[in-house]
Amino acid sequence: MKIAKTITELKTYLEAIGGDKTIGFVPTMGYLHDGHLSLIKAAHAHNDVTVLSIFVNPTQFAPGEDLDAYPRDFLRDSRLAEAAGTDLLFFPDPAEIYPAGASTFVEVEGEITKKLCGQSRPTHFKGVTTVVTILFNLINPNIAYFGQKDAQQVAVIKKMVRDLHLPVQIAVCPIVREADGLAMSSRNVLLHPKERKQALVLSQSLAAAKALYQAGERSVKILTAVIVNHINSMPLTHIDYVEILDFETLANIETITSPTLAAVAVRFEKTRLLDNIILD
Repeated sequence: MKIAKTITELKTYLEAIGGDKTIGFVPTMGYLHDGHLSLIKAAHAHNDVTVLSIFVNPTQFAPGEDLDAYPRDFLRDSRLAEAAGTDLLFFPDPAEIYPAGASTFVEVEGEITKKLCGQSRPTHFKGVTTVVTILFNLINPNIAYFGQKDAQQVAVIKKMVRDLHLPVQIAVCPIVREADGLAMSSRNVLLHPKERKQALVLSQSLAAAKALYQAGERSVKILTAVIVNHINSMPLTHIDYVEILDFETLANIETITSPTLAAVAVRFEKTRLLDNIILD
């Protein structure tokens, strides 16, 4: 595995690969877990070259969020990345991605970025779409791999790629969970033991809604209430949102008639976790 810390090094390695090779790209903020590794393995299986980026992107964090606390361990990450099939690891400093005086951003407007995470983190997706566009421009991948756990992020990036006619295919891989059902996240390590135990309510609440849906319930109001009641049964939880939306557009709905996203965001003190399921 090659490691590039600068854009110059990245370009040198990519030019050596040759233009006839397909590139699979996995953008991450590091502190890799099995969810990330599943993306790397998918890229490795379907492309000639697999490129992984590790970059804790400052522009997607608002003041007071957990930028400084976000877990980092490059040596561990590099070993895991190589074992999973990464050919080239891009690990830039912020000044490499955002040169002095940088003031250009890519922003997807509309309801798709205003609801869910965009409601409590109004600048978040502007930072995400900007850095992903920069990385796409630098790496020119054929396929980029994202996890379904960040469902809104996937929808926003798909829309950005479509709207800007970017020549990259977006592949979405299933959520990878711990043995007890908790969706894997780099932030899970920040949970205290009691928080970690109560965090299981996220997947359990979604499973309860899915069971009710499979029994025939189609009312968004009723299914949402089931999820909220389950989460509120745990004293350490603080709900950011519980939403049931159209899977493709994230539009509000009252009755489920097509594939639908049930998504939750819950805080445990300073740690914010996401989870979701598709009702189909």
